[in-house]
Formats: sequence, C-alpha cells, structure tokens
Amino acid sequence: MPPTSRKMRTSMDLKPRTPEEIYGPAIEKTRHAFPHLEPQEAAARAGISYHILGAKDGQFHVPFFGELYHIHWPDGTIQKDASPEEVNITSRILLLHYLLTADGTPLAGQWIAFRNLPGGLGYDAAFQGRANFRLARAFGTSRTTFEVAARSLSGDRLGFGDASFLFRLLPRVWLAVVLHLADEEFPADANILFDAAASHYLPTEDLAVLGGLLAGRLVKAAQIS
Repeated sequence: MPPTSRKMRTSMDLKPRTPEEIYGPAIEKTRHAFPHLEPQEAAARAGISYHILGAKDGQFHVPFFGELYHIHWPDGTIQKDASPEEVNITSRILLLHYLLTADGTPLAGQWIAFRNLPGGLGYDAAFQGRANFRLARAFGTSRTTFEVAARSLSGDRLGFGDASFLFRLLPRVWLAVVLHLADEEFPADANILFDAAASHYLPTEDLAVLGGLLAGRLVKAAQIS
C-alpha cells in the first residue's frame, strides 16, 4: 500500500466515534429488555408514575435533571415534555437503565465517593478527570460562581466544605457536589458524591456518565450566568 494511502487509512481509523456509534449497541440491548418489564411494578420501584394508555401500552413519567420525560412502554421511545426534539442517546440510555435497574431500595441518606461504588475503583481515575478535576478548575477560586451555577440546576445547599449542594437528578439517584476552595496551602478540590443506594438504580458506568453530565452542566451554567 502506498504511504499516502496508509496515512489516510490511519487517519480514518482514528476518527472520533459519534455517540450513536459508541452507545448504539447498548441502546439496542436495552430496548430488547425493556418490553419484559412489568410496568406498574417498575414504576413503583423507581419512584415514578405510570399511566395506562391502552390494553397493551402505557407511559412512564420520569423527572430527570429537573425536566419531565415520557417513556413509552413497551417500545422504549422517549420524549421530553413539551419538546419535539429527539432525546439524545446518552439520556435515553440513562433513563431506560434507571427503569430496568431500579429495585426499590430506599435512599440511604449517606454519601459515598465514586470509588466506593461497586467496581468504582477501576473507573475512578477517569471519573476524576471527567468530573471532579473539571469542577475544581471551574470553581476553585469562586464560591459565588459555584453557588449561582448550582442554584440554576435546582441544587439544595448542604453543609460540607466551603460550599456544597444536593442534586436530585432522578427520583432515587441523588448526587452531591462538595467544593473546597484553593488557599495558600492547598489547591482547589471538588468531589461528586453519591447516595449510597445509587447502585440499586443505575450501573456504575452509568453513574460515571451521570456525574460527568452534572459537572458539564454546572460548568456551562457558570459560563452563561
């Protein structure tokens, strides 16, 4: 093969994959499993409502990041309340996995770090970069900026660190962000924590994605405000 062709092939092989290419197999697997749910039992386990539409179908109503999503059963199609836009594939997977994973375990009322989730230690380095380090860079010198961003996402104040907020991202998946500001002795530090029951509602890989989404939305909110 000529050198130029080899170079072109390498360039194509390294082209970043789209979310659809990355998550497509996962969404297909989830959609195959979804029709086997008993919908009313699943709704009770997930802490959400289910509305019967016909003899063989219905709709879950799931609040997610402060917005209401309608999930049709049994086909798993999802629509955001009052929006014609297609729901992105990441949100679709998280919402469907929430319904498939939920087992009704009560919220624990205790916070744990990502590394303490089942299998979390193996993902922890990536999670630090995706979420915690990103938050520390964005907010480590400004508590006010963090507080404004957190409130814009309906965060409720907690009493940890220099500033901290609770985010009810799904009815039974609660996250907290704790910020320690930089000072003369220590660099800034931020930590996303999870209610200890979180693994009863989403797989650890999904909780990593959810933490990254929360970090991204907080940073974006700070840039807009």
